[in-house]
Amino acid sequence: MTSIGSVVAVSRSAVHAFAKVNQDVVRLAVGVGVEGDAHSGASVQHVSRRRPNPPPNLRQVHLIQTELFDELAGRGFTVAPGDLGENISTRGIDLLGLPVGTRLHLGGHAVVELTGLRNPCKQIDGHQDGLMRAVLDHDADGNLVRKAGVMSVVLVSGLVHPGDVIEVELPDGPHTALAPV
Repeated sequence: MTSIGSVVAVSRSAVHAFAKVNQDVVRLAVGVGVEGDAHSGASVQHVSRRRPNPPPNLRQVHLIQTELFDELAGRGFTVAPGDLGENISTRGIDLLGLPVGTRLHLGGHAVVELTGLRNPCKQIDGHQDGLMRAVLDHDADGNLVRKAGVMSVVLVSGLVHPGDVIEVELPDGPHTALAPV
């Protein structure tokens, strides 16, 4: 493991709203997510994905890199931690470049495991017109690149605060690129 990043902000919302409110601390709970957050739970909580017998919740904790906010600011957008619905805003980690199964050790105890990419939805344009298009890109081969963060599940419970160190633990064996979940 290597200490390579930090937590910039932690956010949650008890209701299904697009943005989340910044907090002094959040508690991550194994198999649940961020306690008190509308998206926490063992099964899918996202309004558009709920149905009878919902699948397991692979979207318990949403992380986004604040370097994206810097990029967006350069394009005329104003985005702050929590604005895009993320629970944990990071700095110093290429979240989008990490493989499935990467474990992020947050602060003193909490551990999350990356499950996939966030697939941004049209609600982003409700924050600022054109923002949806700005968080999507294409690589040199023309493949769609989603830049709106990553999703994870909680493996070890713990408190997470702004300023906490993030240590990255890559999975063993061949790596699989993140895909939307």
